[in-house]
Amino acid sequence: MQRRRRWPLERVLFVLAGSVTLLAALLAATVSRWFLVLAGLVGVNQLLYALTGACPASLVLRRTCRLQSVIYENTNDLPAMAGGKARV
Repeated sequence: MQRRRRWPLERVLFVLAGSVTLLAALLAATVSRWFLVLAGLVGVNQLLYALTGACPASLVLRRTCRLQSVIYENTNDLPAMAGGKARV
């Protein structure tokens, strides 16, 4: 029997971002338009991850759930913000 592999960090981040964006859109349509700010924050975090390789959600997931990135398999390849070693 083959062991099930855990999802990589990027896949979990996409699921989390999509869920929060859908929830924010639903709440904006039914409760208050101010929930669109939440959707905007999700977009900012996605841009931050794309540009630097780290966002607050990725740092929390990496430390608490011990998720591994498929893009940055070696921790030395991570940008300094993501917990990798700064290159001098």
